[in-house]
Amino acid sequence: MFFYILIGLVLAFAAYVRAAPSDPNRWHVAIAAETESNLAGGAVRIIINSPETLKILNKNMLNKPRTKVLAGTIEQGRITYITRTKLMGYPDYTTIEQSGENIKLFARLRFGKSDLGVNAARLEQLKGALE
Repeated sequence: MFFYILIGLVLAFAAYVRAAPSDPNRWHVAIAAETESNLAGGAVRIIINSPETLKILNKNMLNKPRTKVLAGTIEQGRITYITRTKLMGYPDYTTIEQSGENIKLFARLRFGKSDLGVNAARLEQLKGALE
């Protein structure tokens, strides 16, 4: 009996993860960080802005599998994306923001404590696409 309850709880959590709404007021916010860093559940990168940088980053994000825009536009200077994992559909949020002479990138997880470096790798891949 305990086994079936456990399986039911796991399935209920998986359904919640896939169906949980993503509130733009929580995730589409200004990036406060001023330096690059790796966090347990995310990463921050800062790059030099050029006239086409935001457009290139946006195009690269939209070409990533299971990624869509949560909020923002190029014209607004800040865009937040949701990228879901393939197996469980866990959401990660990536915000790209024009900040004066720089562009800030902030990728973070929603559920759990560690992203196993996935968000930092995503930001490094975005930076590499600019070279």
